[in-house]
Amino acid sequence: MRNTAEKTLLKHYQRLATDEITNKAADDVVTIADTESEIMLAAGLSKILPEAAIVGEEAAHADPAIFDRLSNKLCWIIDPLDGTNNYAAGKPPFGILLALAEKGETVAGWIYDPLTGRLCTAHRGQGAWLNGERLTARTSGADKPIAAISVVFVDKSKRAALMEHIAPHYALVDIPRCAAEQYPRIALGQNDVSLFERTYAWDHAAGVLFLNEAGGKAARPDGSPYRVDTHLKSGLIGAASPALFDDLAERLTRM
Repeated sequence: MRNTAEKTLLKHYQRLATDEITNKAADDVVTIADTESEIMLAAGLSKILPEAAIVGEEAAHADPAIFDRLSNKLCWIIDPLDGTNNYAAGKPPFGILLALAEKGETVAGWIYDPLTGRLCTAHRGQGAWLNGERLTARTSGADKPIAAISVVFVDKSKRAALMEHIAPHYALVDIPRCAAEQYPRIALGQNDVSLFERTYAWDHAAGVLFLNEAGGKAARPDGSPYRVDTHLKSGLIGAASPALFDDLAERLTRM
């Protein structure tokens, strides 16, 4: 991940030409750095575990049939540049997200910040680690829990309901538009909860495992576990503690 970041992401950072940024969808862009990073990561991962399928964000965008690989016995999941909109604007945060899934369940995850060198890792049943040191999730301790609620992909009616029924109970902060930053913020006590609407595997597989292994809780609002092969389902809560998760989930049922 470090090698790829140096040779692709950092090489192009704040140096992108206009023709190296392309609109992929509404309010979503892709850059030459995304493409180069994914190619390099896929090549390296295929050597580490050649029997595993590979699902990269950009490859799946070009060929939706690739999504079917998420149910394979083993599957690498790659977000080559998370926070692309930030990156394209020449500002942080952005990062690389990698996960390894087994039959739809994440078994290992890595979250790397190229600018700071922060590396978050998790293996199923073995805890979460930050730069090689064991990490236990902590809350902010604020009187009002600090919430980062992503409404970018929420329809207008649901957005209004969230602001009316959920927002008043929390101290709202801006979302970083980067899951590679949001999950560490929750585990490190900077944010207490976060609510996501869109739940693509490359955005959430590594972060969900990392937060859960750290002792927080990330799951669907009904409490069911997040699986990478059900990534098209909407709705996901990340919380610094199970109690904070339960409180937000209960409020959502009454919305």
